[in-house]
Amino acid sequence: MMSMSGARVLVTGASGFLGGYVVPELRRHGYEVFAAGRNEDALELVADDGHRVLGDLASLRTQDLPVDAVIHCAALSAPWGRWRDFREANVDGTDHVAEFARRNRVRRVVHVSSPSVYAAPRDRIGIREPDVDRSNRLNGYIRSKIAAEDLLLDAVDSGKIAELVIVRPRGLIGVGDPSLVPRLLDVHARIGVPVFDGGDNLIDVTAVENVALALRLALTRGDAAGGVYNITNDDPRRFRELLTILLERMGETPRFRPMHRRAAWVLASASEGVCSMLPWRPEPPLTRYTLSTIAYSQTLDITRAKAELGYRPEVSLDDALAGVAAHLRENA
Repeated sequence: MMSMSGARVLVTGASGFLGGYVVPELRRHGYEVFAAGRNEDALELVADDGHRVLGDLASLRTQDLPVDAVIHCAALSAPWGRWRDFREANVDGTDHVAEFARRNRVRRVVHVSSPSVYAAPRDRIGIREPDVDRSNRLNGYIRSKIAAEDLLLDAVDSGKIAELVIVRPRGLIGVGDPSLVPRLLDVHARIGVPVFDGGDNLIDVTAVENVALALRLALTRGDAAGGVYNITNDDPRRFRELLTILLERMGETPRFRPMHRRAAWVLASASEGVCSMLPWRPEPPLTRYTLSTIAYSQTLDITRAKAELGYRPEVSLDDALAGVAAHLRENA
């Protein structure tokens, strides 16, 4: 277990949504933080000159930087895309981080994975960390996140890296979210949000501040031989209820479009087939992965994170939704 006093941490993806919360979380608790990313303007907001590491993950491979730990947040996250892009960003990129850790004798790597690895077209309540089909090929993103986990587990088993903790945070929401809420609002504005069986399916989401907290805890706690931890707000809500709260706080009248799961799955499969044949591979209007996340109940068991990381959510789901809604209203 690493001592907090004087510890130096490299955060990849510090110019992104999650990384932008992790850096200040660590600094508030006494860590010396090096912020790595490709967006110079975003890095300037979280770190000074001497603590900015500008460049892509490949540039880390030959970087000399004496740090005690790495929190690997950088990733390409999308419901649709080319496999080679996901492989380059999430698999090769993770390999670059592992090599950086080996060369610099980093004590611990904390890897941000994804609960997308649990995705399936069926209801799943209380999913535990081992409940993964490692042959899941629902999309390239899932495949790449499983491959990245396997790469790091092999690295710790072989001694290439000393310690490893893997965190799977579910459905990040917060001010600055570039993906989850904006996508839902876009669909809402165009056609109304699709709901299935009345929108009563349970889903888990997580305030981004709580994910940053969990990653800080993972620097000093948890099973260092590759322990995996689910992270949520521990407050599952019905899909329709969650969207209604957010939209009403924004002053919007919720619009929902009832759909049948089977028909939607056929539509998503057909759309993916057509889009995959087009040279520019546009994102389908509905993907099977998106459908698996909004049409079925899926909740995660965070018992292990509570017991081994000492994780307890500090920002409530209602407060997170209120903050996002207020920000979006102000910047409409």
